Amino acid sequence: MKGEDQARSLFGISLSDRPRWQQFLICSAGFFFGYLVNGVCEEYVYNRLQFSYGWYFTFIQGFVYLVLIYFQGFTTKQMVNPWKSYVKLSAVLMGSHGLTKGSLAFLNYPAQIMFKSTKVLPVMVMGAFIPGLRRKYPAHEYISALLLVAGLILFTLADAQTSPNFSMIGVLMITGALIFDSFLGNLQEAIFTLNPDTTQMEMLFCSTVVGLPFLVPPMILTGELFKAWNSCSQHPYVYGVLIFEAMATFVGQVSVLSLIAIFGAATTAMVNTYTAFISESLDFLQFNFFAFFFFLSFFLLVGLE
Repeated sequence: MKGEDQARSLFGISLSDRPRWQQFLICSAGFFFGYLVNGVCEEYVYNRLQFSYGWYFTFIQGFVYLVLIYFQGFTTKQMVNPWKSYVKLSAVLMGSHGLTKGSLAFLNYPAQIMFKSTKVLPVMVMGAFIPGLRRKYPAHEYISALLLVAGLILFTLADAQTSPNFSMIGVLMITGALIFDSFLGNLQEAIFTLNPDTTQMEMLFCSTVVGLPFLVPPMILTGELFKAWNSCSQHPYVYGVLIFEAMATFVGQVSVLSLIAIFGAATTAMVNTYTAFISESLDFLQFNFFAFFFFLSFFLLVGLE
């Protein structure tokens, strides 16, 4: 984990003057809230309403983010990094979000969780190649990550009633999202590391503003822009669900950026996997033998400090 203590706050809650375990719990709670609401809304929109427009929904989410950031009082005068710092980050961010949301049209939610749970491994590996970061991890951290991933995959597969539905298109999309994710957290951590004065609001604002245009080509090439517009125009209540989801995931995104700034990309990816485990546990309303992998990896993770 990162050892630097920079001045950080989360929606008015000061983090810098708190013990690290409190910082961790506060940020993780915000992440968990956004993750759960996002999962419920995605399943409702994609599976119940049959609206499978990942790129378009990510586009709408971006505009909701900008409105919320405006109400947080952020302006471009507060920026400490040049716009060019966010070009690669924005392309990766929008690619990850668009492919992740779009994959739900071809994979059910448990299958998506199973694939996304492996992100901690590529994030750790890619950290060694990101300029300004070059982060390497000892062997016990890789073992912890492997146990973490194995536990969630087995736990997800254990539910026979919602066994993953593997579509090749969905697998390709979620694999692409994982590749983007391997860069995303590390690029964000690199910016925080190179310029500690970078705020979470600046990171989210700039990456969203620069990233939104990246969503236009795939929406036009796939015809999704016009299909989604016509479909949502006939069912405007979908926008209400999307706005509610975006407001919740905004809390989650800012919390994630706080985790990355304080604890690093790899630890944040592990928190994401633990959050997926808890989400699955609540969904299944049961715990089983495979939870053993998580408890074991948790004790290994605690030892990282």
